[in-house]
Amino acid sequence: MIVVTGATGQLGNLVVEELLKTVPASQIVATVRDPQKANDLATKGVIVRQADYAQPEILAAAFAGAEKVLLISSSEVGQRVAQHQAVINAARTAGVKLLVYTSILNADSSNLVLAKEHKPTEEFLRNSGVPFTLLRNGFYTENHTGSLAAAIEYGAVLGAAKEGRFATATRADYAAAAAAVLTGKGHENKVYELGGDEPYTLAELAAEVTRQTGKPVAYKDLPQAEYAKALAGFGLPEELAGAIADADAGASRGELDTQSHELSVLIGRPTTPLKQVVAAALAR
Repeated sequence: MIVVTGATGQLGNLVVEELLKTVPASQIVATVRDPQKANDLATKGVIVRQADYAQPEILAAAFAGAEKVLLISSSEVGQRVAQHQAVINAARTAGVKLLVYTSILNADSSNLVLAKEHKPTEEFLRNSGVPFTLLRNGFYTENHTGSLAAAIEYGAVLGAAKEGRFATATRADYAAAAAAVLTGKGHENKVYELGGDEPYTLAELAAEVTRQTGKPVAYKDLPQAEYAKALAGFGLPEELAGAIADADAGASRGELDTQSHELSVLIGRPTTPLKQVVAAALAR
C-alpha cells in the first residue's frame, strides 16, 4: 500500500493521479487534513485518511498497513522540522519499507532560506533507520508562469537573479518522478537532484513571453531587498516575499541550476519545455 501525504495539495493530487495510471485505487491511501476535501479521490476508490503533520497522535493510524510513504514537505515554514520528524517517526513505527521525501535542489550545500528546514529533515531521516529516497526538487516552472498576466500588463518580469539559471520543471514532472520511485525498485537510500532539462534565465523567460504574445516584456533585475519589497507590495506575506527574493539571489549563485538530468531519466521522457508551460499559462 502506498500513502501520499498532503494529497489534496497541488503536488500531492498530481502524484495520486499519476499513481492511478498503474496502481489499483484500493492500494493508494491519500492522507489529508480535511477528508471532505478529498471526495473526488474517494469517488475514484482511493482510501482517504485524516492526517496532520502537527498531530503526531493520528499519524500512526493514517500509516497503518503502508509499505511506502511519500512525505511532501510541509508548507508551514518555521514548523516543518518538527512536523517532518513526526511523520518519519510514525512511518518507522508503522514499519514502512520506503519513505520518499520531497526536499530541495542541492539541499546539502544550499544557502537558501528555503533549504534551512530541509537539511535537518534529511539528516533525521538518514538516522531514523527507515529506508528513504530524497527527491531534491528544483523550482516549479509554474512559480514563474503564474504571474505572467502582470508581467505582460507592466511589460516586465521582476526578479533578483541576475543572469542565474533556473532548472525548473512542472509540478506534473515532479509528480511523475515521485510516482516512478514509489512504484519502482532500487530507489532505497538514493538521492536525486531533480530539475528541468533546459535551464533558463529570467531574461530568457521574458523573451519567450514576448515571442508568444507579440508584446514587449523585459527582465528587470532588482536588488534582493527591493525585490522582496515589491513582492510584499503585491500582497505576499513578508516572510514568503523574503524567501522568494532570497531564492532569486541563490539562483544568481547557481543554487537552482542542475545538469543532472535525473528527473527526465526517472520519468522516462524529457521535462516539459518552458515554451509549453508559458503557452499553457497564456491560454488560461
